[in-house]
Amino acid sequence: MITGLNKEIHIMNKTTVLFICTHNSARSQMAEGYLSNRYGERYTAYSAGTEVTRVHPLAIEVMDEIDIDISGNRSKPLIEFFDTDIDIVVTVCDGAKAVCPVFPKAKRTIHQSFVDPVKTSAAPEESKEAFRKIRNEIIHWIDVTFGNDSTLIY
Repeated sequence: MITGLNKEIHIMNKTTVLFICTHNSARSQMAEGYLSNRYGERYTAYSAGTEVTRVHPLAIEVMDEIDIDISGNRSKPLIEFFDTDIDIVVTVCDGAKAVCPVFPKAKRTIHQSFVDPVKTSAAPEESKEAFRKIRNEIIHWIDVTFGNDSTLIY
């Protein structure tokens, strides 16, 4: 929730982005971490889930491989952001889009579904590779979508 001088005048006029996923454990966490790390001078990133769980250890591990630390992140419920002025909501899975097709106070909503890396494999090394693949897809999508401000006219 934005508090205290309207959260320092909307984080000094940065565009706020909320990534939403079902469990807020992998895809949305990786997206929040990457956007904050790569484009933090222009965006304030958050993430939340329709269900609260935990940040998946493999999400932490594969982000650490690219020197982005999300180990201090926690899984957050959507309700935590209901009173927050959000410029852009991004649903990163079909389940989140179905549960939350409209977000209170959001100026724009984007749906970009990514496969759930938790559900894609069985063996430990295959699991890690699935997380890497989704991390790289998220990075590419964020670079294309948020790397050029002109694509975000709302």
